[in-house]
Amino acid sequence: MSRPGRSQGFSLLEVLLALTLLAILMAGAMSGIRAATKAMHSGEAVIDRNNRLRVAQEFIRRELSRALPLAFGQENGTGTNFVFQGEKDFIRFVAPMPGHLSRGGPYVQSLELARGRKGLQLLFTHQMLNGFDLEKLSTKDVEPVLLLDGIRRGSIQFRKFDDQGELEDWTDEWENPSMLPVMVRIDLEMTPESGLVWPTMDIPLLLDTSGGIRLFQQRNGQGQPVAAPEPGEATR
Repeated sequence: MSRPGRSQGFSLLEVLLALTLLAILMAGAMSGIRAATKAMHSGEAVIDRNNRLRVAQEFIRRELSRALPLAFGQENGTGTNFVFQGEKDFIRFVAPMPGHLSRGGPYVQSLELARGRKGLQLLFTHQMLNGFDLEKLSTKDVEPVLLLDGIRRGSIQFRKFDDQGELEDWTDEWENPSMLPVMVRIDLEMTPESGLVWPTMDIPLLLDTSGGIRLFQQRNGQGQPVAAPEPGEATR
């Protein structure tokens, strides 16, 4: 008479070894998932920062290049019109806003490099020219818009034509507020933590207060500078 065979099973040691291997595999899988998620978020953050920098540059270039020779204030005593104010960390000018941000008419706009928690910040403000009062202007009147932060150092410079129609060197301060500069340079150095690089922006302005469109210096056949057109005179 044959003896019935005993049922086979797993020993406790085998079960423990299987559970240990399963835990190791799950830990490795979770580590890979976390690394992939972190890399995805890091990549998205870099893309977002680069997009923000690109949008800020395009916006600044658009607004400055369309600056208008319209007065937003006067100097006490002399009565000199303020058309453009420029310092190494601040500019104020008049230009139209994009249609989706505007309620019509030109706006008094400013760009400022101000101290923030992560270095310098590039701030933007805008107010309608109609009703703007420079003497009563207060920081409480308008909330600045943060265009960019994580700036290590920065400067704003200006350029104009001399009496002979030649471009002068860049200056850190605009000395004639009744005129628009020919070009504006914005040079920023970003912090290493930001992971961004700001290409130096040299922005030509379309108009100056002499009424000429002077993006490029025109010369005649003998190489002599052509005189700037008088105000109101058509420019070819």
